[in-house]
Amino acid sequence: MSEGAVKRGTVLAEPILSSQGMELVEVEYRREERGWVLRLTIDREGGVTLQDCAQVSQDVGRSLDVEDVISAPYHLEVSSPGLTRALKKEKDFVKYTNHPIKLKTVEPVENRRNFKGRLLGMVDGKVRIDVGDRVFEISLSNVSKANLELDF
Repeated sequence: MSEGAVKRGTVLAEPILSSQGMELVEVEYRREERGWVLRLTIDREGGVTLQDCAQVSQDVGRSLDVEDVISAPYHLEVSSPGLTRALKKEKDFVKYTNHPIKLKTVEPVENRRNFKGRLLGMVDGKVRIDVGDRVFEISLSNVSKANLELDF
């Protein structure tokens, strides 16, 4: 059920966000302590405001209700990705080139699964990351999690 809810929520939310100059970063549908939550993470150049989140919540919520996408009771949450935003798509790794990141792999790369360093971008479907003493190239399909890191 959660995979279908994510897929249907994505299909419904993307055109609404696109028309408002925003992008859908992530969609989650999961059971939490207070019940089922459909969580949309949105972004735009220059960041999103509380008003942006409220407007998207209204617009997407209305469409979800009309289309009856999720039959069980749920809570809709809309938020920004924050300073340590997740990097999921190839375009994210290109956009945030030269930023510090933290990356975890599915399978070890040279006996490592955790990498922290400067993102050098993408080459032939591989994330390039400079960890200080060397540069690693990690297949995007082997990335289980990647986030921006704060750079002080």
